[in-house]
Amino acid sequence: MRLIGLFALSIFLASPSPATAAECAADNRTRVRAGDECLVIAAHGAPSDRTKLVIFIHGDGSRGGPSDYLFKTAATYGGPGVVAIGLIRPGYFDADDNRSTGNAYRDGDGYRPDVVATVAAAVTTLKAHYKAARVVLAGHSGGAAISAVIMGKHPGLADAAVLAACPCNVPDWRIQRRGRNNWTESLSPHDFAATVAADAEIVALTGDGDTNTRSGIARGYIDSLRARGIKAEFIELPGVSHNGSARSDEFKDAVRRLLAGG
Repeated sequence: MRLIGLFALSIFLASPSPATAAECAADNRTRVRAGDECLVIAAHGAPSDRTKLVIFIHGDGSRGGPSDYLFKTAATYGGPGVVAIGLIRPGYFDADDNRSTGNAYRDGDGYRPDVVATVAAAVTTLKAHYKAARVVLAGHSGGAAISAVIMGKHPGLADAAVLAACPCNVPDWRIQRRGRNNWTESLSPHDFAATVAADAEIVALTGDGDTNTRSGIARGYIDSLRARGIKAEFIELPGVSHNGSARSDEFKDAVRRLLAGG
């Protein structure tokens, strides 16, 4: 037992410890200060006089493990005049065990006000740092929900959003998943649809094979935006699963289109 304990301790000591917010080495390429938190990021590309900034935000990762699966996608967009960033949400970590500070709420209710405020603060910092002329949020699952809330809670912070497998009406989503709304502290995109900026552009994509987040949830959110005259589009992806939506060509094309300005 003593040997097992010593072995476990050695693993713990060898693992990179999470940076505290006070120790945040915020270079805005590997980490960004976000209010009271320090978030891990991976930035690609080079700014210009009219920089376009796209920020990829991962899902809830309910099975555990690292949450950097959108980093490779982000890397394909970076280039001259385009800065593409993969962002690790509060409390999550990447494959090298670089950890964002804050609470992930991985046990549930993951879109609480403090999480949304922290991610919005990161977007604000990165937008200012790169002097971005256009900002696009590209979120998957929970990252899509957080992106959509930001679009309405902080109108004008981002110009556009691509939402893959978005649980855009959290109470309805939880009822479909568990028979009741057990995420009562989370913010929901549908509650902020009325305050999304009039000139925003939003594309939501959900696979018809998605058994986690049914397509009607995002479709209803998009319908509410279109009723206000907002440039919003829903795309249903035939045969695509919950995770597959963020890997789809339609998702990647939507990001390129919105980066270009519609």
